Amino acid sequence: MKIRKNALAGIALAATAALGLAACGGSPAPAGSASAEATNGEITVYNAQHESLTKEWADAFTAETGIKVTLRQGSDTEMSNQIVQEGAASPADVFLTENSPAMAQVENAGLFADVNKDTIAQVPAEFRPTTGKWTGIAARSTVLVYDKAKLTADKLPKSMLDLAKPEWKGKWAASPSGADFQAIVSALLELKGEAATEAWLKGMKENFTAYKGNSTAMKAVNAGEVDAALIYHYYYYGDQAKTGENSKNVTPYYFKNQDPGAFVSVSGGGVLKSSKNADKAQAFLKFITGKKGQEVLQKGTSFEYAIASGVPANEKLVPVKELQAPAVDPAKLNSAKVTELMTKAGLL
Repeated sequence: MKIRKNALAGIALAATAALGLAACGGSPAPAGSASAEATNGEITVYNAQHESLTKEWADAFTAETGIKVTLRQGSDTEMSNQIVQEGAASPADVFLTENSPAMAQVENAGLFADVNKDTIAQVPAEFRPTTGKWTGIAARSTVLVYDKAKLTADKLPKSMLDLAKPEWKGKWAASPSGADFQAIVSALLELKGEAATEAWLKGMKENFTAYKGNSTAMKAVNAGEVDAALIYHYYYYGDQAKTGENSKNVTPYYFKNQDPGAFVSVSGGGVLKSSKNADKAQAFLKFITGKKGQEVLQKGTSFEYAIASGVPANEKLVPVKELQAPAVDPAKLNSAKVTELMTKAGLL
């Protein structure tokens, strides 16, 4: 039986007992806390994060609170567009993404509730928007994976911007149609401005080879089809943790030095203003940014960065502080403008 929290306090205890909740009696926990939500219930999550990762979060949350989590899976852009289209009628309680631009799109449509302050407090400022309308839940670093037999350290680009130079023609790959790459371009736009971004995209069009998907681009480097590919770090570490067959000939290069190529993309989580189960939705967001939720990242096989509650990253990853990422407010990443610029450059 699905039992929804009544909006009115002080409902007759007899009704509560009839639902089998008498054992939960006593003083209520603070609103939004996991213990306050430890009753039967349900929330719907529109999930653009990796399904296996979010399922692990959801299962752990349900085990602790008794609240069922229903996942609806889609891509960043697919899910954000759907939420904007549904507006106040959306059945979603929570929205999770891989990258920030989709979160900014929903925020700009005015559809997010404020994130509870105790959840915000768990996440360092560099991993959440200044607005407080959503929060970071995980992160991934931009890297250039390269063929160790073709490139030596002295031949690697000093900056991501160098990939637009003539000497890199025909030597690198990317997946321009994906939300991952478009987030990288969004960061470039925020850091360097429209003119510099247009110039870089024009050079990219001349120089790169397009593949569908980051893993496919990395496989192409591994197979010797192209010298390097601009992707996120976890594709390499994930493959290495399995058989390594698609990454045995490559290694990741980190641009560092606050370069646009050192961009760390924040995966976001937010509660919809229209949620009928706001307390449960807020509790879920608090859980995944809490110690137990972040340990799923630290100990699991997603190889995304834990960013909250003081939980360090998976020991196989380069520590977050050593990435030397540029400072970017994730709320300012603009997917619409990036799509316009990439289309103009002939990349989409």
